[in-house]
Parts: sequence; structure tokens; C-alpha cells
Amino acid sequence: ELSDLQECAGLALGSPTRFGNMAAALKYFLDGTSGEWLSGTLAGKPACVFTSTGSLHGGQETTLLSMMLPLLHHGMLIVGLPYTESALMTTASGGSPYGATHWSGVSGEQALSNDTRTLTIALGKRLAQTARKLHA
Repeated sequence: ELSDLQECAGLALGSPTRFGNMAAALKYFLDGTSGEWLSGTLAGKPACVFTSTGSLHGGQETTLLSMMLPLLHHGMLIVGLPYTESALMTTASGGSPYGATHWSGVSGEQALSNDTRTLTIALGKRLAQTARKLHA
């Protein structure tokens, strides 16, 4: 809900991938945040993005980038995954410096890999640590 945006210290935004883009429902929600944009509700708050795809090359990174665009327009501070996270160099199941990703398989049969779990937790920690530092 829009009120959640006012109250959050940071925002983790996720969406399934739809043809290399965020899902239409998320786009619709974000399109309705012009009041928050005008008032600067999200300006200066940290954000991260994550996605899941049915196919390994289903547009994970373009989906993450499509979610970042409105957040940048809101003045949010985007945190990603640095290559100091060694799982970025070894993963065969998803993960990107742009955010956490998961390759679920067409029918959702692919369980979270250890690398995916590690990268997802690292991204959440990075978001929380950034929010705490900004609010100190």
C-alpha cells in the first residue's frame, strides 16, 4: 500500500520476470505513486530489487533494471550486490550485481540453490545496514 512507502526505512522490491520486464501489476502500482514522487516520500531511502524467472535466460537483469528506473526517479539510493560476494562468481542459478535473482524453472521445480540463498540474504543485509546507517 502507498502508506507502507511513507513508513519504510528501506524498500526491497520484487517481481516475477515477464518478458524481461517487471510484472504489469507492479508497474501499475508504481505508476500510482506520483503523489509520493511529488512529496519526496522515498527520496534518500535505500532500495534493492529482486526477481525470479522460469527460464535461466528469461531477462533477469533487464527486469531488475526496469524496477530500478522508477525508484531512481523517486530519488531512492539503489544497493546491489558487490563482487566481494564470492557467490556472484560461482553461481549457475541466478544472481547479479543488480540484485538477487532465482531461476525457478518453467513449473517452479528448481529449488533455491545455496548460491541464490547466500546472495539473497547478502542483499537483504546490505539494504538493512544501509538503512540503519542513513537513520543513525
